[in-house]
Amino acid sequence: QVQLVESGGGSVQPGGSLRLSCKASGDTQRYYVDWFRQVPGKEREGVASLDTQGKLTRYADSVKGRFTISRDTANHTTYLQMNNLKPEDTAMYYCAARDGGTWAYVLQRSTYKYWGQGTQVTVSL
Repeated sequence: QVQLVESGGGSVQPGGSLRLSCKASGDTQRYYVDWFRQVPGKEREGVASLDTQGKLTRYADSVKGRFTISRDTANHTTYLQMNNLKPEDTAMYYCAARDGGTWAYVLQRSTYKYWGQGTQVTVSL
């Protein structure tokens, strides 16, 4: 099992930046962590994924060029750097853990076995 704890959310003005962190504990060597977000009344959306080697990334079209996912393997922490934030980025952000052999199915909600509790990001004037 893996336990995930997100942090770093908050309120920011448009154009601002935030860095989210997801600290993993438990069976961390087997699972890999990506990021999702959800707005009330809408489906949970895959935002960013990083492959097991830390080389390939995949992003939702809406965040390409603005968000960056990274991993600190030694500290079992995955980050989401969010720059040039827009009001439409307002959502609850979740990290989620998947098996290492699932790259073809990343950012699909059913691929992930463990989820964090979420951290709220609000972008407004």
